[in-house]
Amino acid sequence: MVRTQVQLTERQLHALRQRSSATGRSIADLIRQGVELYVGPEQRPNREEQIERALRVAGKFSSGSAGGSQEHDRHLAEAWRR
Repeated sequence: MVRTQVQLTERQLHALRQRSSATGRSIADLIRQGVELYVGPEQRPNREEQIERALRVAGKFSSGSAGGSQEHDRHLAEAWRR
């Protein structure tokens, strides 16, 4: 991690202290979560990267469903249409 410094309003700091106390999480952790929510969508993998990741894990897990492998193509096509 990289250390950085930010300036907050009194109201922001008060709200963070309350949330920290209520959740047991540090103020730094809450700030990191807020930053992730703000910049996270920009860092999501593009469609090609998502497909590549899916292909790397294909077949490594069991769904517990007896018909999962028989209906694989249909399930995959439905997921990619979303």
